[in-house]
Amino acid sequence: MSPQPDNSSALSSPMSQAGPGEFSPAERSLLLRIAHESIAAALENSKPPLLPPSGHLAEPRGVFTTLYSKGELRGCVGYVFPVMPLCQAVGETARAAAFDDNRFYPVTSQEVPELKISLSVLSPLQLIRPEEVEVGRHGLMVSLAGYKGLLLPQVPMEHHWDRITFLEQTCRKAGLPSDAWQRGATLEAFSAEVFGDKGAEP
Repeated sequence: MSPQPDNSSALSSPMSQAGPGEFSPAERSLLLRIAHESIAAALENSKPPLLPPSGHLAEPRGVFTTLYSKGELRGCVGYVFPVMPLCQAVGETARAAAFDDNRFYPVTSQEVPELKISLSVLSPLQLIRPEEVEVGRHGLMVSLAGYKGLLLPQVPMEHHWDRITFLEQTCRKAGLPSDAWQRGATLEAFSAEVFGDKGAEP
């Protein structure tokens, strides 16, 4: 499974400055280093950085990697599902965000020193009822008849959406009518721990 570009708005928000979460400062720092080094290695046609062989960062997790350059979104690609160890997924999504997000031209070696990176590590998806959705806490995935759409928890906060608007916009992201959440679509929620380099925001 290939990492997928995120076509919603940029990922950063006040949540990116959140306090202690699941990942320690050292783990956050290591994941960001893996992301930066993976991009640099791809440009140099060298081997990607060595990954931690075990432990917390070896657990399969979904993750989105967002790149910023001079305060502007430069790429965003991720895995929704936990298809590989987190440390590996960070490296792959960082490279994909730099070179495979077709909304942008590939990152150049001149840009690398100024790149800022934000990571959104996703919790497992869980079924949820519409009335249980909490703006600012939940990300959403809507699916129906082969159509799927996902919005990260930060998106409704950035756009000042209420719960109903969040549900409608996630349906639209899936290519479904905005009221599909009322007409049999499956709703799944997740949370995201967001952290990044200083200045990794638009």
